[in-house]
Amino acid sequence: MKKQVHSIEVRNAALSRLAERGVTVEDIAEIVYLMQSPYHPDLTMAPCIESVKAVLEKREMQHAILVGIELDTLAEKGLLSEPLQSIIASDEGLFGCDETLALGSVFGYGSIAVTTFGHLDKHKVGVIKRLDTKTAGGRVHTFLDDLVASVAANASSRMAHRMRDEQEAELARQEALGQQPAAELRIEGQDDKKAGQAG
Repeated sequence: MKKQVHSIEVRNAALSRLAERGVTVEDIAEIVYLMQSPYHPDLTMAPCIESVKAVLEKREMQHAILVGIELDTLAEKGLLSEPLQSIIASDEGLFGCDETLALGSVFGYGSIAVTTFGHLDKHKVGVIKRLDTKTAGGRVHTFLDDLVASVAANASSRMAHRMRDEQEAELARQEALGQQPAAELRIEGQDDKKAGQAG
């Protein structure tokens, strides 16, 4: 029987691959901050970083990162067979497997994550733009830019739901104490379909 790969080994490998490709947790958290700060003016980077780290603990996300970066790296070294080598190396416009892999990791975080991923995929926010930009150095990030968008979208959706839970819990606490709520809960997400941002 083959040895089972320990989850810690998978986690560490995924994080190492991201670092090797020049992507940090803070880079992704900056995207989360941009997505969520319009809805939460007092938001700081700390919860954004925490949310990204939580998403990166998910085994499905780790597997997607390992697969995608491996394909990018092999294409970079010219080790894939044709025509796949040329398709991935050039990030062929009709090649959708990169988005498919990344999108598959988004569904577990709900519709906010899906719409946010679409927004990030279209507008190339933050480090995603750098990864998507073709360079003379021959670097290939065909899969990585979409995977980063997936992590950011998941972390943004996770934060949106948790912050709503916290707001509602505080409102319930104030009502139980007979206090006047400091402010009504803000209804978020109404413009998401237009803007593509998380609510």
